[in-house]
Amino acid sequence: MKVATSQYAIGYFERFESFADKLEEWISNAGDAELVLFPEYAAMELTSLFGPEVYSDLQRQLKAMQGLMPNWIALHQELARRHNKVIAAASFPVEVDHGHVNRVHVFEPAGLAGFQDKCIMTRFENEQWFINPGAKLQPIQTELGSLGVITCYDAEFPLLGRQLAQAGCEILLAPSCTDTQAGFNRVAIGARARAMENQCYVLHSPTVGVADWSPAVDENIGRAGIYGPIDRGFPEDGILNQACYDSPQWVSAELDIKALEQVRRDGQVLNRQDWSKQEYYLNDYPRSESKNH
Repeated sequence: MKVATSQYAIGYFERFESFADKLEEWISNAGDAELVLFPEYAAMELTSLFGPEVYSDLQRQLKAMQGLMPNWIALHQELARRHNKVIAAASFPVEVDHGHVNRVHVFEPAGLAGFQDKCIMTRFENEQWFINPGAKLQPIQTELGSLGVITCYDAEFPLLGRQLAQAGCEILLAPSCTDTQAGFNRVAIGARARAMENQCYVLHSPTVGVADWSPAVDENIGRAGIYGPIDRGFPEDGILNQACYDSPQWVSAELDIKALEQVRRDGQVLNRQDWSKQEYYLNDYPRSESKNH
């Protein structure tokens, strides 16, 4: 299948219709890609609609965003139907019973396929923005197969990607929003590692550029990429395609699921199959007690 992952710049809007026009143009420019991915927190560009008193306040912006959700969801449903694509939308802070979660919605031509909430929060999300972790990790079933979402920091934790791979996800989606080169590298290296150890595909979509009006997404550094196993039939570094830094663009690639099956069966190494061999050593390894001083 043809897939595309975005390197997406945060915009500023005075009308929701201007945002809708931007999204329409982006999806049109994705061409014949059947699956497209947008970054983490790119939906926060919509807070520009509320003016500085709201968008400069981390808590007020979260509350204000909720009123946009019905139109935002309807827009994505219409674009997925009209362009005949599966769209993994920019993550949106959704209000739930216990606060707000960082949620990725996945739309297909028939409608909303499902969503995944980010599992592990960064320090900024925990300590300043008060975003809560999601309740569970689960595959999202689409007409293109099972998709797993490991949002930004989640991509840095091997067991999250592993659980989704074991549940049948051949493609993992890693939307991100990072404001330093180090932050971007952590997510990108994690995404490449998840592709290697699970012998699957990982799509990484970052935000880029400066939005100095927003305390949430003010600085954005990233490089979109599509990664696969590092083995026979794949690039020697596992990079199927990668963007130049910071310029808004799509990165696309053809994904061959049969190639994954072949490398799992007869690769130079069998990372996915050999994962369980670690457990022999880990189970008996002496663990020191943590000490509080």
